[in-house]
Amino acid sequence: MKYILLILVCLSFNFSHAQPDTLFIKEKIPKYTGPQWTQKNKASFDLSEVAFVNWNSGGSNSISGLLGVKSKLNYKDKYFNWKNNVEVRYGVNKQESRELRKTDDLIEINSNMGFKPDSLSNWFYSARLNFRTQLTNGYNYPNKDTPISRLLAPGYLFFGGGMEYGKNIDRLSFYFSPLTLKATFVLDEDLANAGSFGVAPAVLDTNGNVIIPGEKIRTEVGVLVTNSYEMELAENINVKNQVSLYSDYVNNFGNLDLDWRLDFDFKVNSFVRATLGSHLRYDDDVKTIKPSEIEGEFDEAGAKVQWKQFLGVGVAVDF
Repeated sequence: MKYILLILVCLSFNFSHAQPDTLFIKEKIPKYTGPQWTQKNKASFDLSEVAFVNWNSGGSNSISGLLGVKSKLNYKDKYFNWKNNVEVRYGVNKQESRELRKTDDLIEINSNMGFKPDSLSNWFYSARLNFRTQLTNGYNYPNKDTPISRLLAPGYLFFGGGMEYGKNIDRLSFYFSPLTLKATFVLDEDLANAGSFGVAPAVLDTNGNVIIPGEKIRTEVGVLVTNSYEMELAENINVKNQVSLYSDYVNNFGNLDLDWRLDFDFKVNSFVRATLGSHLRYDDDVKTIKPSEIEGEFDEAGAKVQWKQFLGVGVAVDF
């Protein structure tokens, strides 16, 4: 975790100083034009395919698709800023002689409110809400008999208040919350009884029967620090960096939960674009397992860094 945090600090520092002429040099304050509501909606579809016919090097035919929908509704006036967005993504892959497999699955809702005491201030008193879960069952392929995740198992809710700095808040934001609630939902009986995603597992008797069911909701209170930055690297190439660090006051304070997204958007024309993304997570409550010496049984192996990378070419439509 030390090396990961060092990389994050360096990357955020570089991004934050990449365009000092627009973010950190004193600018003339634009004329206030009154309260503004803005709404943006985007649907995208990325497709990748490979096919072989008598290919002497070998290979398997495959096709992958990823569908995404984003919706933003924001309000802004002289003192108040309210940003809302919803994102849904779902991706699948079909490879020759193999069952259909899920590659991406996300429902995420964000709502951020900010109030500044005067029109010249760049500091906002802020409240934030974030909720995310998935649509369908997740499996440890090729095993499809036992789901390892489901809708609202897990589901994550963050809600808290603090201070946010943003001279150009739509592109750059630093947020600090000394009091943030984190709730983990595991609304599936089997996964809750197994103690998945950090909830308390069921209490069993000597025959393996459930005496006390596993908890379905785990609550924590801690400190949350986030940084987001969006910039144009070159013409038609945009990058967005989002980092979130959370630590629970009660359970192992100082042990950080990390969520880091880095996304590049390459615009070809009004409809066609390519995306390159990286998503890294570390959550000490999400434990992995490893086979034990007894066949068919597993031992806990502790938490590990989770990483997902995506590269796709497709179409995007604003509506």
